[in-house]
Amino acid sequence: MTTRSIDMGGAPQSRARHRADAAAPAAPAAAAPKRPGRDRYLDLLRSIALVRVVVYHIFGWAWLTVLFPSMGVMFALAGSLMARSLARPAWGVIRGRVRRLLPPMWAFSAFVLPVIFYFGWKPVKEEGIWWFVKLAWYIVPVGAPPYPWHSGDKAGLLEDTWAVQAAGPLWYIRAYLWFVIASPLLLWAFRRVPWATLLAPLALTAVVGSGMVKIPGETGNAITDFATYGSCWVLGFAHQEGLFQKVPRYVTVSVSALIMAFGLWWASGHLGADGWDLNDIPLAQATWSFGFCVILLTYSPSWQQLPGKLAHLDTLVTLSNNRAVTIYLWHNLLIMATIPIIDLLWEIPGVWPTYSGYLESAYTVLMLIVVWPLIGLMIVAVGWLEDVAAKRKPRLWPNGALRRKRRSHQA
Repeated sequence: MTTRSIDMGGAPQSRARHRADAAAPAAPAAAAPKRPGRDRYLDLLRSIALVRVVVYHIFGWAWLTVLFPSMGVMFALAGSLMARSLARPAWGVIRGRVRRLLPPMWAFSAFVLPVIFYFGWKPVKEEGIWWFVKLAWYIVPVGAPPYPWHSGDKAGLLEDTWAVQAAGPLWYIRAYLWFVIASPLLLWAFRRVPWATLLAPLALTAVVGSGMVKIPGETGNAITDFATYGSCWVLGFAHQEGLFQKVPRYVTVSVSALIMAFGLWWASGHLGADGWDLNDIPLAQATWSFGFCVILLTYSPSWQQLPGKLAHLDTLVTLSNNRAVTIYLWHNLLIMATIPIIDLLWEIPGVWPTYSGYLESAYTVLMLIVVWPLIGLMIVAVGWLEDVAAKRKPRLWPNGALRRKRRSHQA
């Protein structure tokens, strides 16, 4: 029987991280009007991004970061929704976004922290007295929560780097919170100097993400993350405000392709241990993600319903969007939980040693198969907290099937 650890791939500055009100000014008259209700095209993109994140964290394929830059897409979509919400008073919007984020985060922290302490973490010895302050970031994640690099027994139920891997998604939660808080100011700047605001984070990434200026520690990581995905977030503003409708599409696509080409060129000269993993190369990640998202949003069809054969995915898309925070927060832990489950196959009489080679070669595929039922169980167990946080009636499995059934009966 073997014990596996997840291939976490690379991340900027750290292997532990991966890469799931004052009155706002009136929108300009030239802004394109948006249809009411959910944009199912954007919902589909978010679902694809979440699936890609899970697949990447199981297989560690560097090329997935080029094929579909999930984090850039997720930040762009979140920025678009934030700009739409800021038609209301900014303080209420920020408070609502933070409120929706914190209860799922608290549930995650309520599980992770006791387990870390159970496995013998001595934070005062390892982190110093400041760990008391850092511990608050498990409650309000404006900074990087502390965790031990080794926890438990390497040959135990969980691989001894499980805490590092479990904390991997928390960089996204921190960056999202920073963007939410900064959004009123960013939107104010965007409406006055749109192109400068849109491109400024790329320029900042060229400074802090290329090694030109080095900011040490988690402060540097946080600023690099904010810069790397800042243009994607502001791009969501541009999409919501109809900025690219003022530019011929061929110009938008051509310039975006040039920016993406620069990103690949830069990556080719700065390959890390994981090769073409853009998570290791902030400037390449920033430019490739930005150009990729510009093209996705330029061709945005604003679907009211998923068309054609995509309609068969409607319930899954609805479920993943209603439980996006839960899926993103817990997926790394659940990937690790697949390991002891799969290892039970070796206990079946006759499997070892006759079929053990086949199981070894199919291990990561089995992880991909097993993780989805575990994600489903976690959605049922704690996903309803997302409804409570949004002041909605708690739902165990919000895939929209019941609502569609009611509509069909009424029709």
